Amino acid sequence: QQIGDESQIVTSILSPAISEVLKAATSKKTAEEIITKRTELKAEIDNSLKKRLEPYGVIVRDVSLINFGFSPEFSKAIEAKQIAEQEAKQAEFTVKKATQDAQAEINRAKGQAEAQRLQRLTLTPELLQQQAIQKWNGQFPTVMGGGGSLPLINIAPPGQPASPAAK
Repeated sequence: QQIGDESQIVTSILSPAISEVLKAATSKKTAEEIITKRTELKAEIDNSLKKRLEPYGVIVRDVSLINFGFSPEFSKAIEAKQIAEQEAKQAEFTVKKATQDAQAEINRAKGQAEAQRLQRLTLTPELLQQQAIQKWNGQFPTVMGGGGSLPLINIAPPGQPASPAAK
């Protein structure tokens, strides 16, 4: 079957088929998806053109999507939207992390409070006295005060000066 010369093939078969396939593929997508999912759109157009032109003996080897003609402002708006979405996701992650950190701090505080509560239950005068003995450095105090109205008395060993507080 002969359709005509090259010009007639382009005019009567290729141009209408390409136009129809492009309109069908792009009408299913938003302008943002046309820019961001260009590879998927190219594959869809490629497959559709192959099916559409096969009955005419036209073999489609590759489709190139060059420029969809969006204004620079529109492209910038789409980019700004994507940046805003990423920033929103980052903010959401930051909030989630802060919440988890706060919960971890609460759990640590609860654990410490429970440990202190259990320690208070086991403290006895004998245990406190034993701990004081273990912490003692082996030196007697140089100044000793009484429980009543007695003055402070310096009990420094002979030959050693009195403490500065007693001077």
